[in-house]
Amino acid sequence: MSANGRFLRACRCEPVDRVPVWIMRQAGRYLPEYRALRAKHDFLALCTTPELAAEATMQPIRRFPLDAAILFSDILIPAAAMGCPVTFAPGPQFERPICTAKDLDALHVPDPTKETGFAMEAIRILKRELGEGVPLIGFAGAPVTLATYMVEGGSSKQFDGLRRLLAEAPEVARRLLELLTRTTTDYLAAQIEAGADAVQLFDTWAGLLSPLDYETHAVPGLRRITGALRRYRVPIIYYVNGGGALLERMRTIGADVIGVDWRTPLDGARRTLGSKIAVQGNLDPCSLYAPPEEIERRVTWVLAEAGPSPGHIFNLGHGILPETPVEHVHAMIEAVHRHGRRGDTP
Repeated sequence: MSANGRFLRACRCEPVDRVPVWIMRQAGRYLPEYRALRAKHDFLALCTTPELAAEATMQPIRRFPLDAAILFSDILIPAAAMGCPVTFAPGPQFERPICTAKDLDALHVPDPTKETGFAMEAIRILKRELGEGVPLIGFAGAPVTLATYMVEGGSSKQFDGLRRLLAEAPEVARRLLELLTRTTTDYLAAQIEAGADAVQLFDTWAGLLSPLDYETHAVPGLRRITGALRRYRVPIIYYVNGGGALLERMRTIGADVIGVDWRTPLDGARRTLGSKIAVQGNLDPCSLYAPPEEIERRVTWVLAEAGPSPGHIFNLGHGILPETPVEHVHAMIEAVHRHGRRGDTP
């Protein structure tokens, strides 16, 4: 079975010959070839130059037998296109954080093919390079997570800006989330039309919301996004860091796959989500600092928790860390190949 078929079948909870594996942030600083590329170009140039983005995407695919590639970009690219400029030094910094109704007047829903067309061109390049062998995942930040950065003005330890805005000025927050929902829908649709075989919504900071705020402010927009994309018939993956308490609500948003962080047991996630939603995850990224034999033990633990039923995509529970030894990534993938065999392929 090809990687393309294996990954897409697992997304649909169909039988596979072995559990597919890819890695969040699989293109990045842990790879020496990426560091060499980054030494010549700044981060935004890598994201906005199609040939460079395609090269960064392909680097881990050339090195590892992975079952999917994911477009090299950043979740904040659409925010910049909306009229909220961002720089990276190295973390994101917004020139004008969104705090008031007046701040919203400077924003618009961008045309993804005109204002972020570089991402679509990178996808077209990658589809030619990958062929039918390896599927390509497009992605975007989910509205709540994008809003978190835009209100905060950059990274933060607490990220309480959006939660405060939801309490103090809920109408401003609602309008911002509405703009982001429309922007994200259009951006992902354009990626699919350019050739993406699946898409992932990163909602990294939605786990900071209370269940009430998540239900009220996140779920409606997520349902609109997945509902609008359903006509394309490509798998939709949704990931929240620290979202174990929100799994029951995630079950209702319309995603085909739910990404699970390392703090949430996969067997419990399976019971909550049901047999029609696949799970993705969830090895602790710090496990890749362990010796290979310990990595193998932890891989088998994750596979055992996921169980033998179809619908598991092996991944880390968050992005790979920059100091991860490359040989330990090999060890993890080889362990998945050894222990993730399935006898249920038709």
